[in-house]
Amino acid sequence: MKRIRVAIAGVGNCASSLVQGLEYYKGRNLEASAGLMHPWIGDWKPSDIQVVAAFDIDRRKVGKPLEEAIFAKPNCTKVFQSAIPVSEVVVQMAPVLDGVAPHMADYPDDESFRPSDEEPVDIVQVLKDTKAEVLVCYMPVGSEAAVRHYAGACLEARVAMINCVPVFIASDPEWAEKFRAIGVPIVGDDIKSQIGATIVHRVLTRLFGDRGVPLDRTYQLNTGGNTDFLNMKAMDRLKSKKISKTESVQSQLDERLDSRNIHIGPSDYVPWQDDNKVAFIRMEGRGFGGVPLELELRLSVQDSPNSAGVVIDAIRCAKLGLARGIGGPLEAASAFYMKSPPKQMRDSLACELTNSFIQGSDTGEVVGEEASKVAISDQAHQPSLL
Repeated sequence: MKRIRVAIAGVGNCASSLVQGLEYYKGRNLEASAGLMHPWIGDWKPSDIQVVAAFDIDRRKVGKPLEEAIFAKPNCTKVFQSAIPVSEVVVQMAPVLDGVAPHMADYPDDESFRPSDEEPVDIVQVLKDTKAEVLVCYMPVGSEAAVRHYAGACLEARVAMINCVPVFIASDPEWAEKFRAIGVPIVGDDIKSQIGATIVHRVLTRLFGDRGVPLDRTYQLNTGGNTDFLNMKAMDRLKSKKISKTESVQSQLDERLDSRNIHIGPSDYVPWQDDNKVAFIRMEGRGFGGVPLELELRLSVQDSPNSAGVVIDAIRCAKLGLARGIGGPLEAASAFYMKSPPKQMRDSLACELTNSFIQGSDTGEVVGEEASKVAISDQAHQPSLL
């Protein structure tokens, strides 16, 4: 079976975990291996994903082989697969656009981005020359122009897109129609981790509702020490992330909480945490007889590996979409793997429909009887939140 040819936009911690994982699972008994939601999707296992192009703007990565660049500063994720085969992929200079927050210049080199002076390459031409089939977008939060630049490049090069960041592409009707019109799939927006703060918060929120306990108020506070958390110290870049995470939880409620009673978003940058993300979740509700009920939870995870297994699935689902001639958002896969999909639904239903799509019984769209079960069928993002 032919390999899946992938391009990576942004060689940061998440890309490092993804590339490490592709090698880590090679030759292993996949069914017995921890960390994989789907050992096989279609005819593809994780090691059938081949990175053929990579883009970044940092001078410590541009011009370097991918197997070196994934370990270069400011990357700080956990190394679980240090031996990476020599590849022919060299990280190429991308347009900076709005990919670097100005405040990063005030922080030490090892913690922040340092743009290269190289001239940017033509993204579309590289995608065509390398015969890339899927592009994984790992831009920093708030990089609205940069993400749209890559989305446009995918359309022009006819490459499927995995949008891992909270810039609304798959969940924007105009962009969705552009992908649909040319017959190219997209999975987006804003990647969920396997066991991350948002997916845990969503499941607990739905549990309250299913068990007859009204949720009165809740918060989710997150700290971390990677470039994602440093980048989000700029409040103007945080807007889309806060919308994405808040709406992801709101979508699991039978009745929306007033904005005063729900606070979800990154809280602070703690350099010594590196890629360790710590989440604090509090939920307050009323049980039988109106008696108060409170839940508090602390979750500690390595942030980037926690999303890499999800991306490995999303890539293979996008390849299935290409193989089946499906254009536009893969709605089931987007709902299962992303925080801000075109159609929000309960995670149990999203899992069921994604498995159905993988098995070949539908096109990836939520239709018919399944559509009536969708929690929120309109756009996930609602700017009125802020």
